[in-house]
Amino acid sequence: MESFAAFFTEPVAFAFMRRALVAAVLIGAVASVLSCYLILKGWALMGDAISHAVLPGIVLAFVLGLPLAVGAFAAGLFCATATGYLKENSRIKEDTVMGVVFSGMFGLGLVLFVKVETDQHLNHILFGNILGVSWRDVVETAIIAGATLAIVLAKWRDLLLYCFDPQHARAIGLPVRLIHYGLLTLLALTIVVSIKAVGIILVVAMLVTPGATAYLLTDRFSHMLAISAAVAVSASVLGTLVSFHIDAATGPVIVLLQAAAFFAAFLFAPKNGVVTRKLALRRQSAGRSPS
Repeated sequence: MESFAAFFTEPVAFAFMRRALVAAVLIGAVASVLSCYLILKGWALMGDAISHAVLPGIVLAFVLGLPLAVGAFAAGLFCATATGYLKENSRIKEDTVMGVVFSGMFGLGLVLFVKVETDQHLNHILFGNILGVSWRDVVETAIIAGATLAIVLAKWRDLLLYCFDPQHARAIGLPVRLIHYGLLTLLALTIVVSIKAVGIILVVAMLVTPGATAYLLTDRFSHMLAISAAVAVSASVLGTLVSFHIDAATGPVIVLLQAAAFFAAFLFAPKNGVVTRKLALRRQSAGRSPS
């Protein structure tokens, strides 16, 4: 029992772990909410595209002496708007446009990354370093996450209708174009804060896995939001603690725990789980068989 308690109490004795845990909760909460909308909209690839496209913005911000979050947000927003413009003004489908834009920007970022003399800080952008966040980073994360959550929760019905049926949303007078680019802006902001935890390479997991897990477990959107938040925050906190005890990279541990939750839901979800359905069919067959 003492060893179990020590699993939680020992890490929080260190200031860097307290900062990391606060940041983990904030990042998990905001990423989980956006994750639900991305799953319903079918924008998993969009999250991946923007997360990779922020790299040149981060490197340029480092060179110019600007906050890295400013460069990341600008690059992410440019990727999103460029994707929308190319889709609307060409015959190419959206997924193809995203592949071209994000791979091009990621390639540009890698060229700049190699050519620019950097310290280890930029490497943390690629792979994440939540254990190295300062209180200033935590405050910045709290401001961005709080603003994003406030907007999403205030307009959750409009966003939900847009994700399900944009044509109906336009017919009843909702500003569909504004909602579209507003959601992309919120996505870019969420990616900026999530990079601190898992880095550019794994940030798509934070934006997809919690919502996908919740989608398997419920048919109601309000419940989906709650389950997604619970999965993301729990995995972020436990992943941070586990990485401390096993001396492993925090970002990958968080992603692995989220993946474990997804596969558990895939197998054992009450209605949609593979194992659950097979057991239900077996019970039905046994009930029909003659005694």
